[in-house]
Amino acid sequence: MMKKLIACAVLGACSLSPALAQGKFPEGIVKLVVPFAAGGGVDQAARLLGRQLQTDLGVSVIVENKGGASGTIGGKAVQTSPADGMTLLFSAATHVLAQQVLANPPYDPQTDFEPIARVGEAPLLLVIPPNAPQKTLREVLDAARQNPDKWTAALPALGAPSHLATLLLAKQGNVKLTMTPYRGTAPALADVAGGHVQLLMDSIISLQGMARSGKVKPIATTSAQRSGVAPDVPTAVESGYPGMVYNSWYGVWAPKGTPQDRVQFLNKAINKAVAGLARSGAFTTLGILPVIEGSDQFRKYIAADVTRSAELLKESGFKPE
Repeated sequence: MMKKLIACAVLGACSLSPALAQGKFPEGIVKLVVPFAAGGGVDQAARLLGRQLQTDLGVSVIVENKGGASGTIGGKAVQTSPADGMTLLFSAATHVLAQQVLANPPYDPQTDFEPIARVGEAPLLLVIPPNAPQKTLREVLDAARQNPDKWTAALPALGAPSHLATLLLAKQGNVKLTMTPYRGTAPALADVAGGHVQLLMDSIISLQGMARSGKVKPIATTSAQRSGVAPDVPTAVESGYPGMVYNSWYGVWAPKGTPQDRVQFLNKAINKAVAGLARSGAFTTLGILPVIEGSDQFRKYIAADVTRSAELLKESGFKPE
């Protein structure tokens, strides 16, 4: 699957290059706003894309971190920026669920932004404390079912893929997990490593370092096939849970009202950059599968993702905070 996607990305780059040659991006600094702290998975992916765009477009591209409020501080900063394509939001699937997870969302992600491009997706990794006796997903879910009061799942952010995947895991495993929100992956991961919480699901990008060092125990991934960056970790499908396939994804948005010719230019530029990152293997090392699609495709993908996620939240009895 990885080779097929990379081949498609490379072919896409070949067809997109002439389109980019027909116009130039305005002079000035392009700002990629990441609504999370520096160093996390979203930030790493954004910086790779920013460097590639800078090379391809011949303009300065900087990444600016504006974390907080489940990603809406950074999102608001982009929403209220001039609609000229010079200030863009680079975020994860978390962005599109503000209406579903916040009691007073500052905007509607589907109507207050222009979707530019989805750039990639990545499976999630389930980890538990290093000294926990369980070794398989089935053992983890059996233990949680038998002693639900002793199993707490950490949530790096409400509405994040980690949150939705944890809800899906509870549904697939027929367990009731206590879920504790955290302010980001780092503190959640630290508490799993210390045995203060028993379970965490987040992107492989964010967890692979601690898993490889043995500070947390990897149990399963949520991809359909094993991930190239964690080939020794079985998938949830292999572990007997065929419905437990879930990917995090990353995309780029502009403020609402950005001219369509600028949206299309940026879409082609980002697709070309993604193809370059696929060829070089830069995305692969982070466990990201490249995605190349049009802005309309991205808009439709968002709508379907919100519908699916809203159903999971409703089934779990989640109430916006």
